Formats: sequence, structure tokens, C-alpha cells
Amino acid sequence: MGRGRKAVQVKLIISIVHSDDADMLVRALGERDHRCTKISTTGGFLREGNATILIGTEAAHVDEVLGIIRENCQARVQWVSPPPLTEVGECYVPQPIEVQIGGATVFVLDVERSVKF
Repeated sequence: MGRGRKAVQVKLIISIVHSDDADMLVRALGERDHRCTKISTTGGFLREGNATILIGTEAAHVDEVLGIIRENCQARVQWVSPPPLTEVGECYVPQPIEVQIGGATVFVLDVERSVKF
């Protein structure tokens, strides 16, 4: 820490969001001067595209960032057709099922040290 600088508590917010919500979230964070990094990921029940958004921020701004995530990553319902099931000589096409997509899974971590070069 340089002379005259006060130690600031930093948090790392990791937010896993649906890929359809990621660009809108990154834009909204940028508009409010929160820098972030987007990483394309895959996971969940449907193995659909997700994005992991990494946001480093001062502890005092965590609630603001969580609010931006909440505003831009709403859960919603989607109907999907599971892949056909095959048995010996037969093919069974399951009925579409209702699944929840979107929303966000968020982790807030303490950062022991933050350095910018």
C-alpha cells in the first residue's frame, strides 16, 4: 500500500448467469462503473450456455452490485423437449417439460490482496 493510501476491503463477486442475460448484465455493470470479466461456461440440468461474471469491488458496493445482478437476471420458465430415449428397437419421445432458466447463482468472497499493474 502506498503512502497516504487507506486500506480498502475488496470483495470478489462471482455470478453464474444464463448466457441470454450475460451481455445485458455486463452492460448494466459498466454503466454504473463496475468493471467485470465475462467467461463463457456450460452447466446445469440442460447443459445450456452460461456465463460466469467476475466482479471485483469495494465491500461498500456489494449490495449495489447484487441489485444490478437481480435487476438483469430474472428467473423464467421455458418448455424443453428432453432427448429421445431409445430402447432395443424402440424410440420413446418424452413430453416437453417445464424448467426454470435464468436467475443467478452468486458467491461473494473476501479478497486477501488486490493489486493493479
